[in-house]
Amino acid sequence: MGRLILIVLLVLLALWLLRRALAAGRSKRPPGTDGAGGAAAPELVSCAHCGVNLPRTEARSAGGRHYCSEEHWRLGPRQQ
Repeated sequence: MGRLILIVLLVLLALWLLRRALAAGRSKRPPGTDGAGGAAAPELVSCAHCGVNLPRTEARSAGGRHYCSEEHWRLGPRQQ
C-alpha cells in the first residue's frame, strides 16, 4: 500500500513539473513584443472620405488628412 502511494505521488509530481515547464516556455517572449504575439500595433488613422480605420503606413496622406485609397484621395473629404 505504501509503495502505491509513493508511485502516485511521484506521478503527480512529474505531471506538476511538466506543466510548470510548459507554462514557463509559453510565457517567455522575445524583447520588443507587446504580448499580442507580435510587434507593437501600428498607429491607426481614419479615412477622411469613408471613415475606415487603417494603419498610418498604408494610408495616403494629403493636407493633414488620411485616405484609404487613391480614389478616396482624389475625391477628397466627404461633404457633410
